[in-house]
Amino acid sequence: MTARKRTPSSSPSIPTPEQPVPETTSSPPSSTPIIRPYKLGQVLKVSLIFIIPYLYLIFYHYSDNIEVDLKRSILINALLSFAGFLFTLSMIPVASRYVLRRNMFGYDINKKGTPQGSIKVPESLGIVVGIVFLVIAILFQYFNFTSDSVWLVEYNAALASICFMILLGFVDDVLDIPWRVKLVLPSVAALPLLMAYAGHTTIIIPKPIVSYVGFEILDLGWFYKLYMGLLAVFCTNSINIHAGINGLEVGQTVVIASAILVHNIMQIGASADPEYKQAHAFSIYLVQPLLATSLALLSYNWYPSSVFVGDTYTYFAGMTMAVVGILGHYSETLLIFFLPQVINFLLSLPQLAGYIPCPRHRLPRFDPQTGLLTGTNDGTLVNLSLRLFGRRSEKSLCILLLLLQVIGCCFCFMLRWILTGWYK
Repeated sequence: MTARKRTPSSSPSIPTPEQPVPETTSSPPSSTPIIRPYKLGQVLKVSLIFIIPYLYLIFYHYSDNIEVDLKRSILINALLSFAGFLFTLSMIPVASRYVLRRNMFGYDINKKGTPQGSIKVPESLGIVVGIVFLVIAILFQYFNFTSDSVWLVEYNAALASICFMILLGFVDDVLDIPWRVKLVLPSVAALPLLMAYAGHTTIIIPKPIVSYVGFEILDLGWFYKLYMGLLAVFCTNSINIHAGINGLEVGQTVVIASAILVHNIMQIGASADPEYKQAHAFSIYLVQPLLATSLALLSYNWYPSSVFVGDTYTYFAGMTMAVVGILGHYSETLLIFFLPQVINFLLSLPQLAGYIPCPRHRLPRFDPQTGLLTGTNDGTLVNLSLRLFGRRSEKSLCILLLLLQVIGCCFCFMLRWILTGWYK
């Protein structure tokens, strides 16, 4: 959900002081800006903060503990992901022209009253990221999986769920589906994964309460699959509702994906169990393409945004991270990585449940004179941050929220370190 005012594609709307009549011709208007990755340099510099520690863990710190074949697979996947990054950079301007021809554009509400607020911004560019991601993930099977691989069925089931979610997200962008229906979409998209899941359905009882319950392992049966479905619903919708300012949807995905990769490498390096290592390697094979394509999209979506990502991207990113958390068997860690999203969901719950009136766009108020945003009483982390830390520009607010995301991920790593050997 981005900070935009949608324009219908079938017929022109009645002109108002805030919204001019959209063009009905088949070509984009001449005032449409050229779509370029103006923020590519900034994105690449910031990404080095993650890339350097990640490579250090693989090639130095855990080098002796990671098998040569596994390291080779990770590197092949990384090279394919880099190719996907370059291809996404080149395809977003092309796709932008096509969506503008179909009048799929919006106006940035957080810039209303300024010249930037009257620019037509192409929507739903998350479809490019999703398609490139799927192509990379499918091509990677040629290098890593054999026909008798035990992971092949679940890998393809994961891709089917992600593909299904991309389709439903794009349908939402086109048809503007009501919220009550949006909550159900991830459960439908998760069906291929749930039906193909052949892993364990047990959980390890925390050590401090084993003496009270009398056993160490509990088999949840079909309740575990229900939990998997609910996790998919939460991850997809939590990314979608923690949004509304330029760069936030993609930025939070980049931060969480980076934390997931570091977590996977640490678990592979510290474990001697081949199956456990393969589960986390499986996660890496999907998250590296997600991170690479998301960085390319962030080059266009960072403030001031040249494109809107649409619900297509938020659903795709959320489902991908839910899938790797489920099949990698670290859903508890994933939920702590999603700590800001959990807080945002709890703040949003009264409005989403209908106890408090819920406007269509729960966005802060923009002052065109100062260029600053002021928090409203709507229950979102965006508005709460503005109420706590004062008025800010959109770019400054996004950086603050992403720093909170980084703090949440660091808290997860610290919590795992403290509880290791005591909790489980």
